[in-house]
Amino acid sequence: MRHAKASTPEITAPNTAALARYHAAFDWTMVFLSVWLLGGAYVDGWAHNHGKVDDTFFTPWHALFYSGYLAVACYLVGQSIRRIIRGAPWRQALPPGYGWSLAGAVIFWFGGVGDLIWHTLFGIEEDVDALFSPTHLTLAVAVWLIVGGPFRAAWHRAHDATASAVTQLPMLLSAAFMLSTITFIIQIAHPLSNHWIGGDMPSFHPWLYQEMGVMTFLWDAALLTSFILFLIRRGHLLPGAFTMLLTINAIGMGFLLTGQPFPVEHLYARIAAGIIADLLYVWLRPSTQRLRALRGFAFAVPVLTTATYVLAVDLTEGLWWSIHLWAGVMVLTGVVGLLCSYLLVPPLGSLDANQFSTDKPGTLRK
Repeated sequence: MRHAKASTPEITAPNTAALARYHAAFDWTMVFLSVWLLGGAYVDGWAHNHGKVDDTFFTPWHALFYSGYLAVACYLVGQSIRRIIRGAPWRQALPPGYGWSLAGAVIFWFGGVGDLIWHTLFGIEEDVDALFSPTHLTLAVAVWLIVGGPFRAAWHRAHDATASAVTQLPMLLSAAFMLSTITFIIQIAHPLSNHWIGGDMPSFHPWLYQEMGVMTFLWDAALLTSFILFLIRRGHLLPGAFTMLLTINAIGMGFLLTGQPFPVEHLYARIAAGIIADLLYVWLRPSTQRLRALRGFAFAVPVLTTATYVLAVDLTEGLWWSIHLWAGVMVLTGVVGLLCSYLLVPPLGSLDANQFSTDKPGTLRK
């Protein structure tokens, strides 16, 4: 009994430091592999939107995408096997948060085989069909689970308000990848991959462009604000977090603009919106304990994001929307952001609000 007790490893400072280094290395490896995987998906999307796809499954774009999957799957499986051989229980073979990434790799395999069969039986999807075929949606869910590993891992670790950029960056990059996975699938409702408000008024059903544009701005506001508020729920963020989030997503979505050059002006608009959001974050210090600041921040960010987009279009192509429409859309996007804040933290006085206000950052486990 004494021998067994003596052989049990103790949690010492050196062991803790070694574990932290292992987790950091794992996070950064997953970040780089996620760039390969998600970048391959966006390159394939660019090829579809610019007429580069032939009527076959075996294309250079698919090769880049699936090789990224192969790399990340080999890494996750290899690390699991290595840890199990060294005596780790199979449930703890990967760092906390990465079990769902491994599940995503398994789901991707079945989705990839299904995609090959689907293409063989029904042909290559085109246009909107390519986004919503069952096998492509399966692949999207798998990619979302894979690239979200560093983000989930951060929730399982105690939050440190003084953490360095090297420690927090994997979480922020993972959040950007998760956001970009969703916006890839719903690119038909994203302002950077569609031009609904610029140039000359369409000669055919202009009201249809107005309706689609309004829905695009509202959906973009809801999705973007939700991600931003969820990051705030995690705890203090480093300066530049929102600029990075918006910039990475804008770079990817700009390449999906169908049949047109990369919209540099929209990228600049998103960068400007991210910088303003970061400045507001420093000024207002929104958190679940500062609800007025949180509500104001949630309202202001989507308004500013929409405003910079409208300004960029006006300065380059010109607007055909009336001031009544684009000004009203700005206000509505702010309302959407405000409503999202009430989902994050219900009104004071309710049991849910009290629970959220007393939770410590980093306690989320699911």
